[in-house]
Amino acid sequence: MKIPKNIRDNLRFLCIEVDSLLESLEACFLEDVAVQGRRILDRGGYAYNLKVRIHNASLQQLSFLKTGDDNTMSLRAAEFIATDLERIAELCRESVKQISYLDERSEIFPERYPPMLTLIREGIAMIGVAVNDSDSRQALKIAQLESQIDRSYHRLYKRYITALKINGKYTESFVTALFLAYNVEQMGDALRNISETIISANIGQPVNFERYHALQESVEHLEAEALRGQLTVLPIAETRSGSAISGVHAGSGNEREPIAIFKEGQKSKLKEERQGVKSWHEIYPGLAPRILSYKKRGQSAALLIEHLPGLTFEQILLSGNRNQLAISLERLCETLQAVWTQTRNEEPVAAGFITQIGKRLPEIYRIHPEFRLGKANICSLKIPAFADVLKKAEVYERDFLAPFSVYIHGDFNVDNIIYDPAENRINFIDLHRSRYMDYVQDVSVFMVSNYRLQILDHQIRQRIMAVARDFCESTRRFAAEQGDDSFEIRLALGLARSFITSSRFTLDKSQARRMFLRSCYLIEKVLATPASEVPSFKVPIKEIFVV
Repeated sequence: MKIPKNIRDNLRFLCIEVDSLLESLEACFLEDVAVQGRRILDRGGYAYNLKVRIHNASLQQLSFLKTGDDNTMSLRAAEFIATDLERIAELCRESVKQISYLDERSEIFPERYPPMLTLIREGIAMIGVAVNDSDSRQALKIAQLESQIDRSYHRLYKRYITALKINGKYTESFVTALFLAYNVEQMGDALRNISETIISANIGQPVNFERYHALQESVEHLEAEALRGQLTVLPIAETRSGSAISGVHAGSGNEREPIAIFKEGQKSKLKEERQGVKSWHEIYPGLAPRILSYKKRGQSAALLIEHLPGLTFEQILLSGNRNQLAISLERLCETLQAVWTQTRNEEPVAAGFITQIGKRLPEIYRIHPEFRLGKANICSLKIPAFADVLKKAEVYERDFLAPFSVYIHGDFNVDNIIYDPAENRINFIDLHRSRYMDYVQDVSVFMVSNYRLQILDHQIRQRIMAVARDFCESTRRFAAEQGDDSFEIRLALGLARSFITSSRFTLDKSQARRMFLRSCYLIEKVLATPASEVPSFKVPIKEIFVV
C-alpha cells in the first residue's frame, strides 16, 4: 500500500482517537458512566473530521492518477479504513446512550464487555503496521480477533435470551444489553472490513476472506517453477452471477506472464462449471481449459483454471484486422460443426425458446416496464397483448423439435470464445451451462451477442453485423446437410428469445427497444407461418442484422 504521508498521519491520529474512545467505553461498564460517557459524546466530531480529511486528501490524489494506476487501490483503501474506524467511534457513542438507559447495570454482566473491547483495541493497534508495511499476515491477525469477538458476543447473547425467558424483573435492562452486545459485535465486523481492505490493497483487487483463503489454497497447486519472481493477481471481470474472475501472473513489470485464471463465487455455479469442463474433456477433448484446482468453503468455491493463450472473439471482432477476423470466424465455424457432428444424438430435443422468455419476463419488465404491452386497437385492427402472443407461440413451438441434439456451450457469447492465432485453435470458456440441447441455442446466442455490443462506430458496426450474417449462412449450410427442415423456424424463435432476454442487460432504451421489436417481429412472423410452409420458411437475417 502506497499512501501519502499526510493521509498516513491522519490514519494514525484516527486510530489513536478511536482507541481512546474504546478505553473510555471500557471504563463506562465498570465505573460511573457520567464522566467517561460525556467524554465520548463530546469528542464525536474529532473522529468524523479526521475521516473527512482522509477522504478529501485521497480524492485529491486520485484526481491526478491515470486509470489502472497501482496507487488507486491504496488510496481507496485509506478511505474505506477511515470510514470503518469512524464507524467504531459512532458505535462507541451509541453504546454510551444505551448504557444510560440501564436501571441495574450489575445484572447485565458488565465485566464481559471490557475483554471484548480490549480485543478491538488490539486490532486497531495492528492497523498502522499492516498498512505501512503492506503486511497481509498482520491483517489476517486482525480478522482473527473479530472471530474471538463474535464468539464472545454469541455467549452473551445466549445468556441474555435465557435471562429474558426466566427473569421478568429486568426485562428492559436485558433488552438494552442485547443492543449493547450487538454494538460491540458490529465493531468487530468493522475490524474485519478493515482487514479485508488491507489485503485487497495488497493483492490489487477487492477480496473477502473466503476468496483470499481460496486463492491461497489454489495457487499452491501451481508448479513451483511457474512462480518465479512476484505473484500478482489482477482483476479481469465480475460476472452477473457474482463470480469474480482474476488473472494470476508470474513475474513483474514487462516480464509479467499470465499463468492461470482464478474464479471465485457461488459454489453451485462453480460446481456446474467444473462439471461442464470435465464433460467437455470427456466428450470433445482440447476445447476446454484444464482445471488446475477446485476448492470449496461453505457456500462459496474457487476454481484455478489453465490460462489459454490468444484473444477473445470479441477482441478480434472489435480490434483485429479483417484477415484475422475472417480466419478466426472460419475456424470457429469449422470447430462448432465438428463438435456438433461428433456429439450428435439422434433423440429429438425441445429447446423451449418461448418458455425461456417467460421465465425471464419478470426481470425484463423490472428493467423495461414499457415492454409489458396490453391489448390495443388501431382502427379496426386488434392487437393482442404481448403475453397472449407468447402463449400462442409457446403452443406453436411444441410441434417443432430439433431432429437431433448436440453438446452445446450454453452461454455462447463472443467473450466466451478464445482464438489462438499461433495455433489457429478455438477454445471455449465459462462452461457451466453446457449440456445436450438444440444447436440453435448456441447459434442464436452468438448472433445476438454480436448485435448487442454497444458500438456506435459505423464501420465497426457494419463489421459486427456482417459477422452475424456470415455465421448464420455457415450454420444454414450445416442444417441443410443434416436434413434439418425446421432449422429456420427454430432459429427465428431462438433469435426472438435472445433479443428480448438480452434487453435486461442494457439501460439504453433505444437499443433495448430495437431488440424487443425484433423479437416481436420474429414471433409474429413465425405465428403467421402454417405448418405446411415451415420447410420453406426463411429468417430475414439481412433485414434484422442491419446497421
